[in-house]
Amino acid sequence: MRQADATERLGSTQIRQGPRGPWIPEAPLAPVHTDWLRNRLTVSGPASEVARFRAAARGTGGIPWQLDLDHEEARLLAPMAGQGADARALARELREVIAVRHARVIACWYEAGGCPLDLHRLIPIPDTILALGEDAPAARHWLWAQWGTTQPLRQVRVLEDNSDRRLRRSARVVYEFLSADWTPWQALLRLRQDWPTLVLAVDPRYGEINGAGDA
Repeated sequence: MRQADATERLGSTQIRQGPRGPWIPEAPLAPVHTDWLRNRLTVSGPASEVARFRAAARGTGGIPWQLDLDHEEARLLAPMAGQGADARALARELREVIAVRHARVIACWYEAGGCPLDLHRLIPIPDTILALGEDAPAARHWLWAQWGTTQPLRQVRVLEDNSDRRLRRSARVVYEFLSADWTPWQALLRLRQDWPTLVLAVDPRYGEINGAGDA
């Protein structure tokens, strides 16, 4: 289905590689049906820096978007329009469920979390973008331009890690994850700049597409 052009132009923001052909960062691509692509990322270098990267990368795997509850209630009520007071009551109940769940997500985000590679921890989304909400075109454009993918990584796991072994001068950690529609090339460029003593090598598995992408 897809052909990979693995050539990267490091040091340039105009990345041209990707499974769909030319990639223009200024034009976010978010197909209606998301393809979750499997990737492997190897991070290697001085043992102390690899360990520091591991600690910095750990998070919840979510994004603390701000939520417009009035908008959510109206969205829930729309399909039930004309059904009277019962529909409005149900929409309000669902609004409260969403509010409680969202508050739980926000509270958990400030904890260490169980996701070993969280892009929002490494390349945080500004508060001004979070305030727009995840469905805002400007928010999706930011994710596209800064991460190279418009959703958080999923099914993140560590395949190999020797960063905590004592008396080692060098170490490496290998992550596996799913990314929405694209390998997060822009994020990798940024991380290479932010962590110059580390080597970050990505291995996109374009032939391994997971349509579900369940966490």
